[in-house]
Amino acid sequence: MSDPVTAETDALFKQGLEIRREVLGKEYVDSSLAAANDFNMAFQRITTEWCWGYGWGRPGLDRKTRSLINLAMLTALNRPAEIKLHTRGALNNGVTVDEIKEVMLQATIYCGVPAGLEGFRAANEVLKEAGLVKPVQETK
Repeated sequence: MSDPVTAETDALFKQGLEIRREVLGKEYVDSSLAAANDFNMAFQRITTEWCWGYGWGRPGLDRKTRSLINLAMLTALNRPAEIKLHTRGALNNGVTVDEIKEVMLQATIYCGVPAGLEGFRAANEVLKEAGLVKPVQETK
């Protein structure tokens, strides 16, 4: 007889792994899993099951909206490494540069300039690497 909890978590892991790969990129996700060891694989499983399978797999919000919310929350939490990761994911989910900018501005207003600055720096780095932003022409 199979364990229903194991079957449920295995299903969430499978669903989460598919979503996680689609949003963050197969190479990134597979590299994270390949680097896991007997200590941190539990974290990889819960992240994949809980965040990606349960959270991102729910029908109430589309992926684009979830990406925008994540960018705002990660800015509030001052998590630049995660902002970079989720900026890439947001682009994969169809979020535009202007939408990312607007979320960062909104987060700056409500979270404060230091948090907004870190958010803008992190997102800008990704957008520059992707060739999606260009220098502002000076006006005289």
